[in-house]
Amino acid sequence: MSLTSGAAESTKAGADEPGRGSGRRTGPPGGGARRAVVVLVLVSAGSLIPLLGPRVALGGTGEAGAPGAELVSLLRAVALAALCVPVGELFVGWLARRVPGARGEVPRSGAPWAAGAGFVASLGLASVVATGNLVPGSLADLDVGGLYDSRDGRLALLEVNAFAAAGLLALSRRPAGQAVPLAVLVVAEALRAHPPAEDGPLVGACLTLVHLTCAALWAGGLLHVLRTLRTRAWRSTRAGSALLGLYARVAAVLLAAVTATGVWSTLRRMPPETVGDQLTQTAYGRALLAKVLLVAVVAALALRARQRLRRTTGDRLDACAPARAEVAVLATVVAVSALLTALPLPIHW
Repeated sequence: MSLTSGAAESTKAGADEPGRGSGRRTGPPGGGARRAVVVLVLVSAGSLIPLLGPRVALGGTGEAGAPGAELVSLLRAVALAALCVPVGELFVGWLARRVPGARGEVPRSGAPWAAGAGFVASLGLASVVATGNLVPGSLADLDVGGLYDSRDGRLALLEVNAFAAAGLLALSRRPAGQAVPLAVLVVAEALRAHPPAEDGPLVGACLTLVHLTCAALWAGGLLHVLRTLRTRAWRSTRAGSALLGLYARVAAVLLAAVTATGVWSTLRRMPPETVGDQLTQTAYGRALLAKVLLVAVVAALALRARQRLRRTTGDRLDACAPARAEVAVLATVVAVSALLTALPLPIHW
C-alpha cells in the first residue's frame, strides 16, 4: 500500500481527545458482532481455496497431487495467517512510537489467539510429517520419535515450539519478546521450503526468508493499522494520518521486496524460456499465476487509496476504504501462497 507521505505532522489536535493517554483498549461501540460476522464469512470463503485449490490446479495437467494436499494447504494457510497477525502488531507498534505525541487507545491484541491457531496448525503439519507425509488415520500411525531423526521433522517441531513460545510471550508483560520465536518461525519455514537436495538451497532459503518476512510485515501491518485507526484516539486525528503515512512509506519498500524476491524465486524454479508454458500447464504455475494477479489487484487498491487520500479535504482516514478491500485480497494471497506449498514443484524442462 502506498499512500501520501504528507501525514507526518505532529498531533497537537489529537492529543486532547477524550480517552487519549488512558491506555485503555477500546473500539467503536456495537461493532463487535458485525466484525465477528465479517471475519466468519471471510474465513469460510478463504478456506475454500486450500480445500478446493489442489483439485482445480491439478486438473488437466497430468500431475499427481500429494496425499492430503487439501489438509496440508489448509494448515499452512492457518499457520501463515497466524504468523502475520503478531508480526503486524509488533511492526505497527514500532511505527506508532515514532508518531510525535501519539498516545492513547490501542486495539485488543490478537496475538495470543493467532499463536494458539498457529500452534494447532503446526501440530497438524508435524503429524503429517510423522506419518511419512501422509494424513494419519489414527494416533497409532504417528511416529513421534521419528520426527527427531529427519530434517523436516525437526523443523516441524521447531515451528510447534516457536508458536507455543510466541503465545506465552504475547500474554506476558513483555509481548515484544515474541519477535524471537516469530523470527525462528520464518527461518524454519524458509529452510523447510528448500531441502538440501535442491540446487542452491541456501540462496532459495534466503529468498524465501526475505519474501516471507516482507509479506508478513505488509499484510499483518496493514491489518493492524486499520484496527488501530478504528479507535477514538487515532481516528480523525493527525496522529492517525501520520501513522498511516509512516506505514505507507515502509509498505512501498516491502511491496518492492516481495515482488523482487518472488520473481527471482520463480526464475530459479522455472527457467525463463519455460515460464509461459508452465504458468498455464502445471498446477504450481497456475497457482502462481493466480497469486501474481491477486498481488496486482492489491497494488491497484493501494494506488486507489493514495488517490482518494490526496483528494480528501475532510477526514482523511475515511479515504482508506480501499485499504480494507486490500486486507481481504491480501488474505486471499496468503491462502494461495499456502496452496503453492502443497502442489508439486515445477520441473526443469
